[in-house]
Amino acid sequence: MTPEPADLLVLEGRIERTELARLVRLFGDMVKYVVDVERGVIAIGGELHADAEHVLLERGSRAADLWGANYYPGRGREGSIEYTSLINIRPARGNVGMEVGDPAIRERIRALTEALVGEGEAL
Repeated sequence: MTPEPADLLVLEGRIERTELARLVRLFGDMVKYVVDVERGVIAIGGELHADAEHVLLERGSRAADLWGANYYPGRGREGSIEYTSLINIRPARGNVGMEVGDPAIRERIRALTEALVGEGEAL
């Protein structure tokens, strides 16, 4: 297993605010992340959702359980999560676009995001 890049973290517990602020600086106002909806872990950071997806796959996640999103601190609970990523295009799973369409998967992403990343509060 190769180590993850310094700008990408795998979260099983709540991220430190200073670490989140460091990762957000890559894009200025947001950070990309991938959620394993079955294992309850998040890979956050990096330039592409595919980078985080790769790290989770190396750690035993199944591709079918991985969904990409973007987190925007400071936008409040309702505006902090964007459920959009190229890795979400999965016609075989019924998701034909970049946005996660299944309400149950969206709710699992939200629950894990709020537990491990935040609820849209400012940094």
